[in-house]
Amino acid sequence: MTILEAQQLTKTYRLGDREICVLDGVSVAVAEGEFLVIQGSSGSGKTTLLTLLSGLDKPTSGRILLEGIDITDFKEEELAPLRNTSIGFVFQSFHLVPSLTAIENVMFPAELRHDHDAEEKANILLRRVGLLDRAGNFPHQLSGGERQRVAICRALINNPKIVFADEPTGNLDSSNGKAILDLLLELQKERRATLILVTHSQEIARTSDRIIFLKDGRIAAHGLGSHQGGRDGFSEQHHVS
Repeated sequence: MTILEAQQLTKTYRLGDREICVLDGVSVAVAEGEFLVIQGSSGSGKTTLLTLLSGLDKPTSGRILLEGIDITDFKEEELAPLRNTSIGFVFQSFHLVPSLTAIENVMFPAELRHDHDAEEKANILLRRVGLLDRAGNFPHQLSGGERQRVAICRALINNPKIVFADEPTGNLDSSNGKAILDLLLELQKERRATLILVTHSQEIARTSDRIIFLKDGRIAAHGLGSHQGGRDGFSEQHHVS
């Protein structure tokens, strides 16, 4: 079953008298429970695609369907509760609130929903990622790997249908990066969420179900990850003109 679909997405920006096209007619359908990796060089449009798919930004043209519902023209007051209930985010720079403790950061999305079980759910997640003893620490008192684990807990507390991750291991060393990826995949499978992840890492891409590669704002290639029988990131690739 398709949970998310992009139809001919285009995104342009004006820079003085120039119009810059960042995405040019990108279409992709994502299946429920799928782990999709988006790759491409800097400036290829991958983060822009992620922000459009997640409703953080609007396309210049094209449509975005979430569970068959066209959300392209939703107003912010319609998108905000949707993002808080159906979508989770994990960013490269963690984006934790510095004045909140680890558990308060995790609880925050649930508290926006007035969830009376927010603290219990946050404790369960922090225990699951081995950080229950750090629940009262502020972000500056945590290592990079610990902060990213807190960010993953925050992304998952409302049990979202889709998790978007933008270079979630980019600010971590290789050991911590692998641990974070393993944890994210474990939790994704446990919660049966769809995972859409932007990464430069071929190693991460190989663990996916499917990979799309962007170049100059278009899908230039796509292939299967190891979960679908691909031998490497693009062993089953098909180039798109």
